[in-house]
Amino acid sequence: MRILLKLALLAMSMAGLGFAAAVAGAVGAYIWVAPELPSVESLRDIQFQVPLRVFSRDGRLLAEFGEKRRTPVSYEEMPARLIAAITAAEDDRFFEHPGVDYQGLARAVLSEIFTGGEKRQGGSTITMQVARNFFLTRDKTYVRKIKEIFLSLRIERELSKQQILELYLNKILLGHRAYGVGAAAEVYYGKTVNELSLAEIATIAGLPKAPSSDNPITNPERARARRAYVLRRMLELDHITRDEHDEALAAPAAATLHGPTVALDAPYVAEMVRAQMVERFGTEDAYSKGYKVTTTLDSRLQRTAVEALRSALLDYDARHGYRGPVARVTLPAEDDPVAWREALDDYTTIADLHPALVLSSDLTARIYIDVLGMAMLDTSSVAWAQRYIDDLRVDDQIPERPADVLQAGDIVYVRRDTDGRWTLSQLPDVQGAIVSVAPDDGAVIALSGGFDYYSSKFNRAVQARRQVGSAFKPFVFSAALANGFTPATLVNDAPVVFEDAALEDTWRPENYSQRFYGPTRLREALVRSRNLVSIRVLREIGVAAAIEHLRQVGFDEQ
Repeated sequence: MRILLKLALLAMSMAGLGFAAAVAGAVGAYIWVAPELPSVESLRDIQFQVPLRVFSRDGRLLAEFGEKRRTPVSYEEMPARLIAAITAAEDDRFFEHPGVDYQGLARAVLSEIFTGGEKRQGGSTITMQVARNFFLTRDKTYVRKIKEIFLSLRIERELSKQQILELYLNKILLGHRAYGVGAAAEVYYGKTVNELSLAEIATIAGLPKAPSSDNPITNPERARARRAYVLRRMLELDHITRDEHDEALAAPAAATLHGPTVALDAPYVAEMVRAQMVERFGTEDAYSKGYKVTTTLDSRLQRTAVEALRSALLDYDARHGYRGPVARVTLPAEDDPVAWREALDDYTTIADLHPALVLSSDLTARIYIDVLGMAMLDTSSVAWAQRYIDDLRVDDQIPERPADVLQAGDIVYVRRDTDGRWTLSQLPDVQGAIVSVAPDDGAVIALSGGFDYYSSKFNRAVQARRQVGSAFKPFVFSAALANGFTPATLVNDAPVVFEDAALEDTWRPENYSQRFYGPTRLREALVRSRNLVSIRVLREIGVAAAIEHLRQVGFDEQ
């Protein structure tokens, strides 16, 4: 009995010594790393890297610029099931421990001992991940782990559990450039976090461990397995019922990549904004500080302007004739949709023009449209397609049936008319631009710099050097008014001849009507856009005086 008592006392002494040694070791470790620990106060007012977003004046998204897709979500906006799924997968005792889960840490230490000293990451809590993500490297060293533990304890003293979880869920990388659960919901499902199903929530909750390989786009099967783990943990912790578990487990695992939800087609304007923001703030700040730029664009007028420009360019191009198919391929002997799709692989939809493969052509043409499937073209769909000869001539022969212009194996572009019918089309050789300005304040309310931005990023509205033509006449007449003319001043609308060695030929300018009108008041000449009056006015006041007036108005001297 006395021997047992001595053994018990010895054991207690050893335990006490061990505890004292552990405490001493912890104190020593803290004294060692404390000078190197950063302040966690910055977490109270953290600024996440959020991309630049450009909007119309009525709040429609034009574009998003930045390497990291992030949509910050407050803790209050996060659904309870998302919180439950994340904690079940990553840290089921998150709301109970003080930042360090000593039970989990002990398991990790024992696991490391019994695996021959191999370093493993086990035992990390959500708070420890916040410490690592915001302040530390991802190096798997003992020193980093010690710093992580003490930082986590500091964070828990400074912030609430809700604040810590909000930081974590907005910071973590979840694959495909999505940072945070808000961006992940958009990237994988095109939804907000509050629109996600249980299956989608569990999929996202399973991503922090390996976002590049376990996501539902790159590897649906691995995503399915990870989702099953999250659902099982949620069931074990009574966050969901068995029926909810089974229903979510049976849902499809694959997802589709969703880009930013652009609500308005205005890429030329978006690029103008991007360039100005980079010039003003620098590339890094412009793309990461979360700037939201509201333009003066009116979404309704912008859509109308884009449609009007494209329609005008297509109509102009069509009047100059059909230039033939984009390419011609040999069709397989039997109907083979896979082969048809492969034939169209090198061709993309441009604006509202879709690449299509002609399968047969006679009184009607049977076509396969990329992604959309089968369609038919009738005679009215090709009636415009007189053969192109040169820029000034088209063939007199009007097509009477699709076979007159199309043959099997042709790759062409088609578009859908307003009545829903498909019609033959082609990429226009001509380009153009359109700008609409509010007369009261000069605000740009609509702008498009070409037929399709993604085919040609050159912005003809602001980058092209164009002859101003008659649009310049009001400034000439304004200069005249500033130099003694009045609206009632008479100027002779009569022929004038210019002979100059610098000219290739004698220049005899004319009015658009090819008529002369004699003495004309200045106001009438401006209203009627009379060329000869404008020329005589400019000669009368002098080019130098006109240039000086234009400089005062705001024109660049160049």
